[in-house]
Amino acid sequence: MASPDFIPKVSDHRFHSAVLSRLPTEWEPWPDDQTSVNHDDALNTFIKRSRKKTFAWPKKPVVFISDPHADAEALEASLIAAGVIERDGANLCEYQLTRFGRKAEIIVGGDCLDKGPSNLALLRSLAHLYRLKADVTLLAGNHDLRLLMGLLVLEREKDAGSQHLFVRMGRKVVPLFREVFDQYLVNTNWSRGMPSEAECRQALFPDEDWFENFPYFAAGFLTAEGIDREIGKMAVKSREFEAHCTDAGLSLQQVYAAAMKCRSLFLKDSGEFHWFFRKMRLVKQRGSFLFLHAGLDDHMAELLAKRGVKHANRAFKKNLMTQHLFSFYYGSLANTFRTKYRAVDLPLTERGAKAARQAGIQVLVHGHVNHHAGQRISLQQGLVHIEADITLDAHSREREGLDGLGVGVTLIDRKRGVVGLSGDYPRAKVFKPGRKGRLKGA
Repeated sequence: MASPDFIPKVSDHRFHSAVLSRLPTEWEPWPDDQTSVNHDDALNTFIKRSRKKTFAWPKKPVVFISDPHADAEALEASLIAAGVIERDGANLCEYQLTRFGRKAEIIVGGDCLDKGPSNLALLRSLAHLYRLKADVTLLAGNHDLRLLMGLLVLEREKDAGSQHLFVRMGRKVVPLFREVFDQYLVNTNWSRGMPSEAECRQALFPDEDWFENFPYFAAGFLTAEGIDREIGKMAVKSREFEAHCTDAGLSLQQVYAAAMKCRSLFLKDSGEFHWFFRKMRLVKQRGSFLFLHAGLDDHMAELLAKRGVKHANRAFKKNLMTQHLFSFYYGSLANTFRTKYRAVDLPLTERGAKAARQAGIQVLVHGHVNHHAGQRISLQQGLVHIEADITLDAHSREREGLDGLGVGVTLIDRKRGVVGLSGDYPRAKVFKPGRKGRLKGA
């Protein structure tokens, strides 16, 4: 923020210094981003609505970090950038909450998994945050839930609606299986009683007639564009999944063994990461702000208006474990962590936007779509969106030509407004308009 309260103090610790070197030291009024959706109206709409008496800010500061994608160093760097933790050692998970960190609410906006460099390190770093009794809310991301869907489908009878959900995870899940195999199964008798390579292939892959049957199964649930998109994605993923496993040095038997271990780690009470999906929420509302991974559609907006956030989160949990996987993954609840407002997604119309406002929601804060120049503000059917995925993980940054450590955070506070900090943008974006200048105390 354009205030020293949210800028971490200079530390002798080398990692802290590396983080600080990536942060902006100047601020500017939040820019009218020419690349955002309806950029001419978004910022003005936000300003006008924030001045209304009915607009409510969160009661305590909110620190929003989304899409860490298996990069624990980027997550911890972003927490340092927010001023909520400080390292007390050279290794990951060696950090403590600051005074501000004990007061703030931390919302992790989903997509903790996939891409890299280490899923397990990210999960352990997040677990340490819980151990410190931080006020943390973990939201569901599409990459996170794809893993759960893939693990659940292995124990259920095959059908045309869900038998593709394991392979649908694609190449991005393979590093997780490699990590799990290396850390838990190497030098054990993991192959004892293991199905053959052919049997594992049959268990993991959709049947040969899936491509013919899925369009009939999905009719009435998905749009024609949505069905075509699924068929196209699966044609590629079914053809390439085994090759990606081979490139990672994994046979299908090893992938199957790692998947079974993941079931124990994530789904059993004794599993190291049993907390991950159990703590997960679909949405979080604070004042006029709704925090979620992707976006809304009409049905979800009306559900929030009629039943509220608590009901939506309970429905998410109950449907996640009991509903048919197809109905869940392609339904309105899952659309909340999947939508990009495309023709293939469930629609948000003026009716849905009106329902959201009836629920007291004026601003959606989300990740899911990554940006290279910091956070931006956009407008969807009159609903303000703060897009806060700023490309944190090292693998995406390398692939997309971004230099340095991924670091950034979105800060929301009734005293200071909204601030977007990103190591890839030269100034802090401050929602409260004012003159450009240096951060006080910077």
